[in-house]
Amino acid sequence: MKISVCIATYNGQKYIATQLESILKQLSVNDEVVISDDSSTDRTVDIIKEFNNKKIRLYEHNRFHNPVFNFENALKKASGDIIFLSDQDDIWMDNKVKVMAKLLNSYDLVVSDCILIDENETVLNDSFFELRGSGPGFIHNIYKNSYLGCCIAFKRHILEKALPFPKAIPMHDIWIGMIGELFGHTYFCREQLVKYRRHGNNISPTSGKNPYSIAKKFKFRLILLYHTIRRYIKCNNLKYIA
Repeated sequence: MKISVCIATYNGQKYIATQLESILKQLSVNDEVVISDDSSTDRTVDIIKEFNNKKIRLYEHNRFHNPVFNFENALKKASGDIIFLSDQDDIWMDNKVKVMAKLLNSYDLVVSDCILIDENETVLNDSFFELRGSGPGFIHNIYKNSYLGCCIAFKRHILEKALPFPKAIPMHDIWIGMIGELFGHTYFCREQLVKYRRHGNNISPTSGKNPYSIAKKFKFRLILLYHTIRRYIKCNNLKYIA
C-alpha cells in the first residue's frame, strides 16, 4: 500500500524542516510527500529542496492565497492508496504511520488525538479530543468539528469522493471528515500521534478562540451541509433538482 503525505505550505520556514524529518523517517521507499507551496516569500521552498529526497514531490509557484485550495492541489497530485494530511509546523510521533496504517485496514478514515504545543514545544494540552469533545457522527461534527486535518488519514476512495472541493467550504478538514462520515467507516484513535503546534501564524482556528461571529459560523455550517448533501446525491446517482 503506497502512502501519500499531503502538505500545504506557505511561509513555513521556521518549522518545516522539523516536520519533514519527523515524517520522512516513517515512510518506505515507494511512499511520497506531496507539497503544494502557495508562493512562499521566505525560505520554505529552499529548505524543502535542501532535503534532496526523492520521496518529496514539490509543486511551487501556486497562487491560491487560500489554504483550502492549496491543500486540494496537493491532494490532486497524490498517487497513494492511503493519504495522510499534514500541516507544515507540527511534529509527528514516531509511530504515527504504523498505527494509522494498521487502523485503515479496518476503517476508511481515521483521526488520531494529538498533544497541543506552543512554538517552543511546551505542552499546552495533553489531549485535543478532551479539549474539543471529539468523536464520530455527522451531526456531532456539523455542530462542532473535531476532524483536525493534521490528524487525519484516509483511503483513496474517500479522496475520490471528496474531490473536487466545493468553492465555498470553510476548511478542507471538516469537508473530508464529513465525506468520511457519508461514504465510509470512521474511527477516532485515542492515541496522541501528533504534536500539534499552536502559534500566532496558524491558519485554522480549530483549537483556539474562534474569530468568527455566531452568524458566520452558522453560515459555514449551512454551506457545508448543503454541499455534503449535493455530493451525496451526485455520488449515489440520485435525482435532484439543481
